[in-house]
Amino acid sequence: MPSWLILREPEVCDEEPKKGVETPEVKVPLLKVSSPVTKKDQLGGSTSPPVKQLQKYGELIVLGYNGALPQGDKGRRRSKFALQRRSCANGVKPVKHHVVKNPAHSELITNSNQHSVSYTLSRSQAIIVQYDHDCDTDMFQIGRSSESPIDFVVMDTVPGDQRNGTHVVNQSTISRFACRIIIDRKPPHIARIFAAGFDSGRNIFLGEKATKWYSDGEIDGLTTNGILIMHPVGGFHPGAKSGIWREVSVGGGIYALRESRSTPQKSSLVESEDNILLDGTLIDLCGATMLWRSSQGLLSAPSRRELDAKIAEINASRPQCPVGLNTLVLPSKNTLSDSEKQPYVYLTCGHVHGQHSWGKGDDTHSRVCPMCRMKGPFTKVQTGQETGYYVDNEPPAYVFAPCAHLASEETVRYWASVPIPHGCHGFRAACPYCATPLTGDLGWLKLIFQDHVD
Repeated sequence: MPSWLILREPEVCDEEPKKGVETPEVKVPLLKVSSPVTKKDQLGGSTSPPVKQLQKYGELIVLGYNGALPQGDKGRRRSKFALQRRSCANGVKPVKHHVVKNPAHSELITNSNQHSVSYTLSRSQAIIVQYDHDCDTDMFQIGRSSESPIDFVVMDTVPGDQRNGTHVVNQSTISRFACRIIIDRKPPHIARIFAAGFDSGRNIFLGEKATKWYSDGEIDGLTTNGILIMHPVGGFHPGAKSGIWREVSVGGGIYALRESRSTPQKSSLVESEDNILLDGTLIDLCGATMLWRSSQGLLSAPSRRELDAKIAEINASRPQCPVGLNTLVLPSKNTLSDSEKQPYVYLTCGHVHGQHSWGKGDDTHSRVCPMCRMKGPFTKVQTGQETGYYVDNEPPAYVFAPCAHLASEETVRYWASVPIPHGCHGFRAACPYCATPLTGDLGWLKLIFQDHVD
């Protein structure tokens, strides 16, 4: 019998609720990290005490969004989530399993103060795994539900080329309680992911038709559409390669992919791999994909200020439009994108121009480049605001095709090599900034500027 199924004595820790006192589920809001710099009181001239910084474990970034949701980030629904050390540990761990003949009336299910996972074997029998409070871990839950147990609300991602303002997702494939992440409160703050999240009653239910197995005292299962993860080969660094997509179980096991997301049979266990999140791990919820960046990994990513400085350096060379001879300016977050200085790129050759009508025929989607005479799409260059997608800290001199989002060479090379889950059993490479499927032989190209001539 696995060690986690053996009943242990309850732990006692400073943060654990007092016995006999009914307490609600621990929900600690993710506070913004404030600067520790003191500020003078405008009236008395005194200084206020420094604000204590929260320990940051890492960030979850939803692919397809360029720094914010189209309608703006609001509350728990955002394009990026910071996972920070909670003031009070709320992690849980499995301690014992129970074979129950009448699961609907079991105290383990009805007790709102008890976390449990129920595996229904038949109408008259279920195996319920009891979870107890863990003083050493913090738990974060992700899903489509807006109920309070969910820390991060994630909805289906609509690719950028389909965002016309009227596109509506008729039926979401993301689970209401999709997954949970358990992070050690002590260094090195190991983060582990598990399929399924606890609902408002602190329960997880795997119904009679769900994929599950019970043998040799072990019980585990998979959610309907599955939670997939992929670790980059070689780390999230220059030269990184796409890894192999796997499925994670409710108990944290790693399995080869099923024939399709909802196939009722489990695949083979991958014993050599685990559910520990690494910097650059991708998490797919079947409708949205998230990137995990560890706090250590984010130190090597460019800051927004550093990225703006690299763009300003390119603009300082005063690139010109070969046709209009006007100076072009790569856009930053606060610049207008429809001015005559806005750069456009020919996606077949990479030559950069300003907006002009030269070579424009009847085909509104394609025109001839005046520099090399190659015909192809003429697209507005866009800045990638989300720096967490970068695998290095080099200048953004390349763009994804066909959306023309700016990024560094290693960054475009990496993301063009990553197959992102699409639909029930499909995969395709996509721009991380807008989720538009990549096109062309490479999915990216280098920008070629006309040298400035005085």
